[in-house]
Amino acid sequence: MTFLLPLLIAAAVLALAYAAFNFFKVKNLEEGNETMQKIAAYIRGGANTFISIEYRILAIVVAIVAVIVFLALDWYVAVALLIGAIMSGCAGMVGMKIATYANVRVTNEANKTQNIGQTLKVAFRGGSVMGLCVGGFALLGLSVVVCVFGFGLGWISSLEPVKAWLTGIDLVRFPNVLTGYALGCSMVAMFNRVGGGIYTKAADMGADLVGKTEAHIPEDDPRNPATIADNVGDNVGDVAGLGSDLLESYVASIVAAIALGYNLIIKVGAPASSLESLYTFPLTFAAIGLVACVIGVASLLVRNLSKSKKVHNQLNGATYVGAALTMIAGAVLSAKLFGGLSAAECKALGFNFGALSPWIGAAVGIVAGILIGMLAEYYTSSDYKPTKILAEASKEGSALTITSGLALGMRSCMAPCVVLGIGIIIAYYTAGLYGVAMSAMGMLSFVALTVSVDTYGPISDNAGGIAEMSKLPEGVREITDTLDAVGNTTAAIGKGFAIGSGGLAALALMLSYMYSLPGESVGANGLPTLNIMEPMTLAGAIVGGALPFFFSGMLIDAVAVAARKMVEEVRRQFKERPAILEGKEDPDHNQCIKISTEGSISQMKTPALMAVVIPVVCGLLFGAHFVGGILIGSTIASIMIAIFTGNAGGAWDNGKKYIEQGGIPGSGKGSPVHDAAVVGDTVGDPLKDTVGPCMDIFIKIMSTVSLVAVSVFSTYNLWSVLFK
Repeated sequence: MTFLLPLLIAAAVLALAYAAFNFFKVKNLEEGNETMQKIAAYIRGGANTFISIEYRILAIVVAIVAVIVFLALDWYVAVALLIGAIMSGCAGMVGMKIATYANVRVTNEANKTQNIGQTLKVAFRGGSVMGLCVGGFALLGLSVVVCVFGFGLGWISSLEPVKAWLTGIDLVRFPNVLTGYALGCSMVAMFNRVGGGIYTKAADMGADLVGKTEAHIPEDDPRNPATIADNVGDNVGDVAGLGSDLLESYVASIVAAIALGYNLIIKVGAPASSLESLYTFPLTFAAIGLVACVIGVASLLVRNLSKSKKVHNQLNGATYVGAALTMIAGAVLSAKLFGGLSAAECKALGFNFGALSPWIGAAVGIVAGILIGMLAEYYTSSDYKPTKILAEASKEGSALTITSGLALGMRSCMAPCVVLGIGIIIAYYTAGLYGVAMSAMGMLSFVALTVSVDTYGPISDNAGGIAEMSKLPEGVREITDTLDAVGNTTAAIGKGFAIGSGGLAALALMLSYMYSLPGESVGANGLPTLNIMEPMTLAGAIVGGALPFFFSGMLIDAVAVAARKMVEEVRRQFKERPAILEGKEDPDHNQCIKISTEGSISQMKTPALMAVVIPVVCGLLFGAHFVGGILIGSTIASIMIAIFTGNAGGAWDNGKKYIEQGGIPGSGKGSPVHDAAVVGDTVGDPLKDTVGPCMDIFIKIMSTVSLVAVSVFSTYNLWSVLFK
């Protein structure tokens, strides 16, 4: 399609240009008084230190993996991997930068105007930079890949496999280039999410365990040495980590849909004449979705919000604008691209509703994502019964708080999984396997707005911390706390979207993987088949089911190790320098920042590399069917763990806030009931902000690595050498 490349480039440039405009618009605002500027500089310096150290390590790992990919596959896959890593790294870096500039400016806006609507606009403008960069950099990289390798070298329409230069395995070039690009994005996402998650929760737990439960001082109290590190963690974990995470989900869903399109033709026998439409639709759908997001962001920022107090409604309104425009334009696009297909061609592709079938698949994904988000809000918001009951359990002490939270998290898994399952069934019977891939695409089609709303949360959280540490009037903290409370809800909804889209994208990648398996892997109905009762596959599924638990345990241990050091440091400062608690002496923030940085960097390497290494090692030892079982087991287990940890942790957090806001009369801050809730929140912190968010990356990076490497280990593995 002649319009594909210009539209991709135009959408990416538009999003990045608007992001740059908002970046400098925020940066040009006043920072406030000298104390506020000093605190913001501490936070900014800590975030910059962490990200620079992490990116140096990440650059070495990416370079090593690129060399391995070059040797095992070919140069173009390695180059695409590097492009993906650069784009994802840039998005995370820019997003973190604007968050560290926006936080203090949000505080100052609240202090200066005493207006929640005006303050919301500053926080959302800062968040929009991260959101627009996620979509913009993702599509910019895809534009380069499509321009150079697709149209430039003419590979986009080629279905014939070629031999890899060293291993001699067969590769279809363009799908492999895209998979390499997705792998580069995945590696950055894994490091940012794992490293940032360990950092932020080590600082948060250290600050809470000593500051709140032992010293009984408020959250973000300037006397607490860990407060600056805690605020740094919001930026490196909840901004840079979140942005890289959803950029990777966005790219994975696009790549999965395109890869399935090629497999439908190569493996199933769908008409080759449909290839152009099959690869054009996901790319164009993403581009028009990004343009719609720019309009959605602008729809909030151009309005006068000085009289608005309904924060959630304003954020939802911007999201609805982007989603509605995306779906309207998507329907027109689907009708245009697939309108020329005959009834026989539609049947061969599994399109049961004609030209609109792919669009219906995407719409199913959006509806499923909204429902999963609503369920996450129900289980985690203090406006609803589950979290209120959990807060009441704190009357009986921390043991029942933890027990009740675990039960809530476990119960909360059922409904979202039912929604996800029904969505998969409807998408498949509407548009076949391509519809399943497009349902993931639908969930993420307005990802720029989703990330904008999510990023506004940690910016507002940081703003509240700066207000507390700067000893600004109570009204300022009330404004930032209101914004932050809405941010907690939007974050829970965003996590529901992330795991739902992650599961669907992993499923689509897994289907492409199964099409690549050696032997008879396609059934009579054209579906790829993998016999789960075959001992090798079943063994892989059992191992795969255990892997997310092992991975989660490593993450929690990593947080605990770093948090223990933080607790010891805060206790030491309080003991050796009692003037700190008296407010007569400033604590040593730098030492706490150093502990979080060193702890997260040292602890993140093994978990982050595990998802990359395990599929390759297992494939080289036991072959492709064993890895197929691993993907099935790990995907199912990861979805459950992500929902459980996210909802349990969110409910513990909001249950604590419910008590702080007077939800249980006579049990405010400093009471035994509040202390029990703080313990529950501390248990939930590494679950909801470290384990849960990493699960969707874990399953997608395993699926992507497996898809990249399957051509190698399906041909070369130790098991086939020894026993066949």
